[in-house]
Order: sequence, then structure tokens, then C-alpha cells
Amino acid sequence: MVVTKANYQKETKAVVRYVRVSASKVRPILDEIRGLSVSRALEILTLSERSASQIVQRCLNSAVANAGNNDSLPADELYVSACFANEGPTLKRWRPRARGRATGINKRTTHLTVIVTQYDSEELQRLQELDTLRNSESLVSESSSESIPEESSSDRRRRRKEQEEIEGLQDDLAQETDSENPDGSEQEED
Repeated sequence: MVVTKANYQKETKAVVRYVRVSASKVRPILDEIRGLSVSRALEILTLSERSASQIVQRCLNSAVANAGNNDSLPADELYVSACFANEGPTLKRWRPRARGRATGINKRTTHLTVIVTQYDSEELQRLQELDTLRNSESLVSESSSESIPEESSSDRRRRRKEQEEIEGLQDDLAQETDSENPDGSEQEED
């Protein structure tokens, strides 16, 4: 579905209904990805530890696929323009309690909507310039890091152990000389 605004930006949305998770658990995740590029939003969702992030990630992937298939929009030119979670119907259950009572359990559901929009040409050009700057900086940092080899953790452990052995031998040698000459002065031999 393509929705055009006054500035003619193409929008595509994906909706997931009746998700068995509370809307209050999904909203903080949506707040993290709102306004970000699709690639950055997918990175955040992949690394998120919240279980609801998988549901949001699937909905975002669906929105990107809808944009590509229905509207012929490339995925690298999209960003998350809007996303929201509305409450769906609540499943009401009960649980037996002490003295013949029963308490209610509300199993909440959510309707999740993610809308992706194509960047306008000015913003897309600015992002491409930033990417070229980042790539040139990373090439410079890679060339400088190639000249200095990194020490692996096993090499650091081996070097630390050798240093401790040397310090231990120096301490033993110092103790032997102190035990031979307790007053610290050298004795003359007759």
C-alpha cells in the first residue's frame, strides 16, 4: 500500500495482528527504532535481548518486503518513519485461589504496525556522503592497524607468566644474598 504525502514520499506498511504479547512490552522496542534507517533498526532488533524484538523484527522485514515487491523501493533507501503498538482483544482467564475464590488473568494481545518510508533525495545524498567518509576513515584506521600487529591473549598470558618467573627468580636471588649476609656488609676472608 503506497501512501503519498504532500512531499511525495512513498510509504509502505506492515501490520501484525493479535500478537500474544502486551503492548506495553513492545512500545519501548518501537521507541528505539523509530526514525532509524532499516539496516540500523534491524541491527538493534537483532542484538536486543527482549523477546518481543523478534516479533518487531519480523514485522519490519515484512514492511521492507512489501516495499520491495509492491512499490519497487530499494531496502537501503528506507527508514522507519512510524511504528506503533495498539492493544488488541484481551483473553480473560481465571485461576483458582484459596478458600474457593478465583482471580482473573488478563492475557493481552497487540496489533503492531510498522511504516517504512523512502528517504527524500537530499537526505539520501547526505547519507551516501557520510558512508563514503566512514569508509575512508575505516580504510585509514585499517592501514594504521596493519603496521602494529595485535597481541593475542595467549601471547599476553605467556609474556605475563615469563615476567612473573623472572621477578620470582630475582626475589629468590635477593633472599639468598640477604641470608648469607644478614647485616648487609661483606665479610673479609682471612
